[in-house]
Amino acid sequence: MPGRLGRPGPHACPLLARRRGAAGAHQRPRAPRRDRTGAHVTRGRAEVAEPFPDTAEIQDGRLRTLGGIAVEELAERFGTPLWLVDRATLEGRMRAYREAFAAQEAVLGATTTVVYAAKALCVRGVLELADDCGLWVDCASGGELATARAAGIDPRRIVLHGNNKSVAELRDAVDAGVGRIVIDSLSELARLEGIAEAAGRVVPCHLRVTPGVDAHTHEFVATGHDDTKFGLTLSLGLAHEGAARLVASRWLDLVGVHCHVGSDILRLDPYHAAADVMVRFLAEVRATHGAEVGELNLGGGLGISAVPGDVPPELPTYAADLTAAVAEAADAHGLTARPHLFVEPGRSIAGPAGVTLYRVGTIKELPGLSTYVAVDGGMSDNPRYPLYQAPHTFAPAGAVARDGTPRPVTVVGKHCETGDVLGEGVSLPSDLAEGDLLAVAATGAYNHAMASNYNRLPRPAMVLVGEGWAVELVRRETVEDLLAREPSLRDARPPVPRP
Repeated sequence: MPGRLGRPGPHACPLLARRRGAAGAHQRPRAPRRDRTGAHVTRGRAEVAEPFPDTAEIQDGRLRTLGGIAVEELAERFGTPLWLVDRATLEGRMRAYREAFAAQEAVLGATTTVVYAAKALCVRGVLELADDCGLWVDCASGGELATARAAGIDPRRIVLHGNNKSVAELRDAVDAGVGRIVIDSLSELARLEGIAEAAGRVVPCHLRVTPGVDAHTHEFVATGHDDTKFGLTLSLGLAHEGAARLVASRWLDLVGVHCHVGSDILRLDPYHAAADVMVRFLAEVRATHGAEVGELNLGGGLGISAVPGDVPPELPTYAADLTAAVAEAADAHGLTARPHLFVEPGRSIAGPAGVTLYRVGTIKELPGLSTYVAVDGGMSDNPRYPLYQAPHTFAPAGAVARDGTPRPVTVVGKHCETGDVLGEGVSLPSDLAEGDLLAVAATGAYNHAMASNYNRLPRPAMVLVGEGWAVELVRRETVEDLLAREPSLRDARPPVPRP
């Protein structure tokens, strides 16, 4: 029954439409706009909706179980809102990435490395699984680096990113002996060189290049165009200046170059363009500076199926296409050896594994205007719709049948904010009731990572499910946790009055 799985439709919240400058209907600021039609794939009497994880059991349009456990049981045991992570999907994506690129090494004529982008979901248990699946880990801050170290990741299999790494973060990375530090600016290059010299340690580096490639994605997650805070812009000569300084450095070893063109990409042509630009840059570095740089990191950014109709490339297709593009560019630009290829998937690993479970609260009907369905979470646990208008697939959850005619509603959170919206034009049964459970698919990436305590809402628990068992990855935050960080001003010594 495809109509019962909620997905974005033409209905839009008038307040948000006015705020965004839209007339009558909300338009995501991305090009091209996606086709959001879709249908279930049926397996026996159960239905499986593509955006939900591999083990999700959907019957009559309702999410019944995940990882072999009834969702009512999970909600009762762990509370709501609740972030659920399906282990089979998470590990399956990790292994599929490793296997897809390993299968192309003979064609590429070089080895490959898959690096999990921890920023998508940086939780100790998730990083442990990534390590078990043979992936490196990419960290974008000192906190992520500390989490990777706590997870037991070999520092030599860690890549440190960041456009504004502090001296402390760089020093910690050098002291730990991380495998690669990705240099993002000329000033950072100078800072890192001084730190490496003081430590008496040669540091292997990748140089982040801004290649001037349009990723055809939302402007907030596009990173490959010339005017961006990330990397050294190739068209302005900054990348060549960075390469020259690294080649001349005694303490920094230029072992590779890096680029990342954006996120949520459903097309392969941006990767073709990036591969050609970056391989040409490698050839120019060799010709200009006499340096053979043997590693090429093309970042991540592959999109996922967040709503029916989103069709990202299959991982084997993506791996074959990307390695072929690198091999072709290497031959075209006269490289003597094809580069060792790094990729950095994050969302496309963690995103499909996640489901958020909410409890429905107030249902407010405004005849002739809108119907609002409020849940017990909101933008504090999923800020991606307010930020990027990122669409999601919604489904009633649990054993209680809801057979009402589907109707478009706006799903909102409980925050004191008009923009606290999780989805507009969401098709849900007209008899959905207060107290029902509501599931949102493909929320494994950037929900926990970007969560906040707006209105002092404690952050949800995160639970890993699989084969009938469930274990907490992150315990539920409490108000006591929030207050523990705040000493009372009444207990503080009064300030000394000025004379």
